[in-house]
Amino acid sequence: MFDSILSFMDRHNSFILTTHDQPDADGLGAEAVLAAIIKKTGKKAYILNSSPIPKYLQYIKEGFEIEKWDSEAHAPLLENAAMLVADTSEEFHMGAIREAIKKVREVFYIDHHDPKPMTKLKGFVDSTAASTSELTVELACEMGFALDPFTATAAYAGIVFDSGFFAYPKTSMRTFKAAIKTLEWGATPNNIYRQLMENSSCASVLLQKQALSSLEFYAGTTIAIMILRWEDFERAGAEFDEVENIVSIPLKAREVEASILLREREQGEIFCSLRSKGKLNVSKIAQNFGGGGHVTAAGFRSYGMDETIRKLLSCVESRINQ
Repeated sequence: MFDSILSFMDRHNSFILTTHDQPDADGLGAEAVLAAIIKKTGKKAYILNSSPIPKYLQYIKEGFEIEKWDSEAHAPLLENAAMLVADTSEEFHMGAIREAIKKVREVFYIDHHDPKPMTKLKGFVDSTAASTSELTVELACEMGFALDPFTATAAYAGIVFDSGFFAYPKTSMRTFKAAIKTLEWGATPNNIYRQLMENSSCASVLLQKQALSSLEFYAGTTIAIMILRWEDFERAGAEFDEVENIVSIPLKAREVEASILLREREQGEIFCSLRSKGKLNVSKIAQNFGGGGHVTAAGFRSYGMDETIRKLLSCVESRINQ
């Protein structure tokens, strides 16, 4: 099953591991497992990401060295290294570190998202897996490696994050098998749940209040849209990445089929998060705007709030009415 990635790892002795910009628990968990696997083979692995780890995921750093990409400071690591990208197959989604692609010996990805037709990178993808962390746990098992508790914790966090705590459509028996394996290696579900779901700042709770105050329903009450502008983050004293789970709140209403959160950076760039209950494939919608994701969870980036909402609402309404 993993012949292509095993062959890639055999070809090189030093690896730069990275994931998509604005890393989430699955990307970080997959990186942690891959780094542990590579080091167990006696080779070198460095985890470098374009963006810092969000505050609510800082505990994943325990036991690992994860650095923010610095083109000057990390240049010496590139010359004899290959790059292994976790949880994305798209150069655009890698952020600033994509500038290193032409400087390393080879680039390979491992992912569970369907790659776009224009994807230039080569790699391994299994879109039936619920998470990339799930795939890396399976890889460790195939290689006969047991992981330490720190790595197991990161892997379990990635598995539950991308499977929606075993509720999303891609959750399968293999998802539970991978999770059980991390428990055998020392992961503690209660602690990880608290870190993921009960580790927000008071500022992020104020941000939820602001997001809900902007809530509007469309297409009857089947579509929910919330907006967070840059001044909302400043007013709440919140970091830009302190929005995890806000987008899913409207899905608690039985009538809502799709929930959308648009958040604006200081420079005007808009991050759009989409969630659904499964009837609507939000990944297909995000792809229309240059993004991607899963059937029930996806996202993209854009500019121009009003125009983005107009085009997005038109796209979602047309698909809901199909």
